[in-house]
Amino acid sequence: MTLEVFHHSEALSLGVELELQLVNTHDYDLAPYADDMLRLMRKHKLPGSVVPEITSSMIEISTGICHSSAEVLGQLGQIRDALVQCADKLNIAVVGGGTHPFQQWHERRIYDKPRFRQVSELYGYLSKQFTIFGQHVHVGCPDADSALLMLHRMSRYIPHFIALSASSPFVQGQDTAFDSARLNSVFAFPLSGRAPFTLSWDGFTAYFDKMYRTGVVNSMKDFYWDIRPKPEFGTIEIRVFDTPLTIERAAALSGYVQSLAAWFLQERPFMPTEDDYLVYTYNRFQACRFGLDAVYVDPASGEHLPLREHILQTIDQIESHGVSLGAQSGIELLRRSTASGHNEARWLRECQARELLLAEVTRQASNQFRR
Repeated sequence: MTLEVFHHSEALSLGVELELQLVNTHDYDLAPYADDMLRLMRKHKLPGSVVPEITSSMIEISTGICHSSAEVLGQLGQIRDALVQCADKLNIAVVGGGTHPFQQWHERRIYDKPRFRQVSELYGYLSKQFTIFGQHVHVGCPDADSALLMLHRMSRYIPHFIALSASSPFVQGQDTAFDSARLNSVFAFPLSGRAPFTLSWDGFTAYFDKMYRTGVVNSMKDFYWDIRPKPEFGTIEIRVFDTPLTIERAAALSGYVQSLAAWFLQERPFMPTEDDYLVYTYNRFQACRFGLDAVYVDPASGEHLPLREHILQTIDQIESHGVSLGAQSGIELLRRSTASGHNEARWLRECQARELLLAEVTRQASNQFRR
């Protein structure tokens, strides 16, 4: 097998996927209702798609091809409204967030689909621990080489994406002290982490062919990288976001990605290098652990500064692109959140501090999703 040809897409087009929790309304634990939800959702004519995920207490929704974050929000709104209607019929709830606060991984059921069974056979208990919930953002690239340049430029901003979307402080009933504990589960997979550094599609194809010959990978789906190219769509796919509690924040994050991509394409602010990755894992850890209070090490200068400050500087740099793309309201939401240090991990912790019951935290999070 050779790597698929990089298909044409419209530069800066967007696509968003959200993995969502299905919980009962008795104790707000995860509930295996994916088949029932999919059956009911088939009766609705909607943009994008609704599909199963690896365990039966989760589903994934996707937009179609969008041209703005406002269009993302409009499509997610239609899908969200149908999800809520179907969930109410089943007496369950749909919830965002990167982890369920108190579910037990060993109680999960692998969804009956060949690829999911294959993953379960290969990765054992890790596959059930993969009951975690992320947002993926696709952004269209003009051509294959531009996609790799975009991917490696975007890698400097992985800590931004983690801190701005962080919504997984609780695992198995415990506060992990991480804002995004979800990504610790992803990092357990052997083909996770970062893509190899190459700025030519020929070079990337040579890498893929070598990996294929080892028998370790069969397709791009076998790579769990933080950002990976998606040649069949003509995009790069950013995969580090926790699923937000609201579709408004999900759309805002897509607008932030699109504005960054426009800045890269139109101004070419810097040229990425392999040395950017010297601090990559450290910056990633800081953002997972401390969220907006993390330290960010600038890969070009080596300067240490608050991640919050770097995000605000970046928002200033891309503001004009956000305005031209109609993303300014979402970016302003992210600016306010950053300035106050209030991401959704903090919201979840504050809710638990008030209620002292994670089931009630999950109930309130489900209300955030349906509003």
